[in-house]
Amino acid sequence: MGSSVLRQNRRHRGYRLLLLNCLLVLMCLMLPRGLRQLSAVGYLAMPLVLFTSLGGSLSGLRWSLLRTRLYQLITLVTFAASFVWYFNSAAAGQVGLPLLFLWTALVAWSCQRLIANLAKERTINRDVLTGALAGYLLLGLAAGLLFSVLETVAPGSFAGSHSAQGSVLQWQGSVPPPTAKVWSIDFVQLNYFAFITLTTTGYGDIHPVAPQSQILSVMVAVTGTVYLALVMGLLISRYTVQDVEEEINESLVEGEDQG
Repeated sequence: MGSSVLRQNRRHRGYRLLLLNCLLVLMCLMLPRGLRQLSAVGYLAMPLVLFTSLGGSLSGLRWSLLRTRLYQLITLVTFAASFVWYFNSAAAGQVGLPLLFLWTALVAWSCQRLIANLAKERTINRDVLTGALAGYLLLGLAAGLLFSVLETVAPGSFAGSHSAQGSVLQWQGSVPPPTAKVWSIDFVQLNYFAFITLTTTGYGDIHPVAPQSQILSVMVAVTGTVYLALVMGLLISRYTVQDVEEEINESLVEGEDQG
């Protein structure tokens, strides 16, 4: 029993840590222009946060332990690739190509592990809802990062109808210097577009124009819908079971009182 409680507390701490990381990135993206680049710190920390919050073994089986070690390895490799990309020249866009595949694999696997952790919860409480929300924000922020990486790898993949010359990227200065680092780019519009796509809202002010960005947008929209369906179904089933158990316990207590 004590071991079960410890594992549950560890899961809940992971939910809170992941949500805090996502909220900090969103808050940085809301800062005035020139300060939004602080979101790069949150993005760099995210693989490490995933390592801490979702890197625990899901079971004691040998195959599960091997999968956990592989997951932990991917988080560290993704952190290293993100670090290299952020501090590389924006002109060398191909450096971000491996990051597209690494972040896609990491986030997909992270969501699978998060849902597996949520499935272990016996009751619906604030921490469980925190985990569900953290997973959704993780999908949106990861999509924003993927869109940003794609735009540096293949400039012109996205177009903004209200941006200067249709560009969705902004720089600290008026003209991007040839040696500017990736972290100096303001990716707020692509992060905004990522959440609009994830929620399938579609305001039409930013749109993908290249085949790669169009297919990636479709994948993000489908992923957001599937995540909501899975998590909502899981939470509703757990809440129903919790409600039935409470009714049974109340009936037992009433029976004992009458006896």
